[in-house]
Amino acid sequence: MSTLHDSLIVIDGLIISDFSRPVFEDMRKGGLTAANCTCSVWENFTETMRNIAKWKADFRTHADLITQVYTTGDILRAKAENKTGIILGWQNTSAIDDRIEYLPLFHELGIRIIQMTYNTQNWVGSGCYESRDSGLSDFGHDVVAEMNRLGILCDLSHVGPKTSEDVIKASKQRVAYSHCLPSGLKEHKRNKSDEQLRFIAEKGGFVGVTMFPPFLKKGPAATVADYVEAMEYVINLVGEDIVGVGTDFTQGYGQPFFDWITHDKGFGRKLTDFGAVINPEGFREIGDFPNLTAAMEQRGWSTGRIEKVMGGNWLQLLKDVWGR
Repeated sequence: MSTLHDSLIVIDGLIISDFSRPVFEDMRKGGLTAANCTCSVWENFTETMRNIAKWKADFRTHADLITQVYTTGDILRAKAENKTGIILGWQNTSAIDDRIEYLPLFHELGIRIIQMTYNTQNWVGSGCYESRDSGLSDFGHDVVAEMNRLGILCDLSHVGPKTSEDVIKASKQRVAYSHCLPSGLKEHKRNKSDEQLRFIAEKGGFVGVTMFPPFLKKGPAATVADYVEAMEYVINLVGEDIVGVGTDFTQGYGQPFFDWITHDKGFGRKLTDFGAVINPEGFREIGDFPNLTAAMEQRGWSTGRIEKVMGGNWLQLLKDVWGR
């Protein structure tokens, strides 16, 4: 393992794995300091509460490996205690139904990152697979304002271009694409154009770069070096101070999970077909995180850049949005 990797704050901006002790053990093996872990996608209020209840039990059961993150201080504490800090996040706003007063409740439970839409239309706006992007709704404006007030990061990864632009303009806090890739390397509805990446950067936003194979230039034939190349492409567009890691690890899941996330609301119309989901060679599992640092070193990145992209930039973003 790289001695540099051992010393880093390593933050993954998006993991949606089948969370269990083996996954938590792999997080420790990979030296992962903290991760935004999805606990709601298509679920409603009640189903999301059940998911959070399971997480609360996991924090007790696996307290030797993981700890819940409410502040950036908790991330630094996790590093000191050799644990992985878990940031509870959503990839949709479906869990609040159309009740804005639910947001403070979920904030108290530790929800700190929320994606505005997941692929399709909801009360807030449009997703990237919706045929007509309606933009941010009036209710959506209220949701953004309340998330700003509470200190919950607005995530735009699966959000439609017009709705994303509206959120970037409306938000008084920094916003993020927590896990995306540039369409300059591969055209895909989930990837972001150079123009979109520059726009979020100009407005003080953030870009987490994913290595989800269907969106990478070489698809399932990609390697960890190809992932670093994609990061460098984004850095060349927006600078090294607002780019981070957002892997989108789906560790432990099989085809039923991919069927669920690729249909509208989990069971409606088919939105996309991922084909074979084979993570980049050298970065197949969360435990392989040291290989990512090594690949950055091999590409000639400075220690300063590696420190920023592996976690320093995420830490700053979260401190800015959360306020502590």
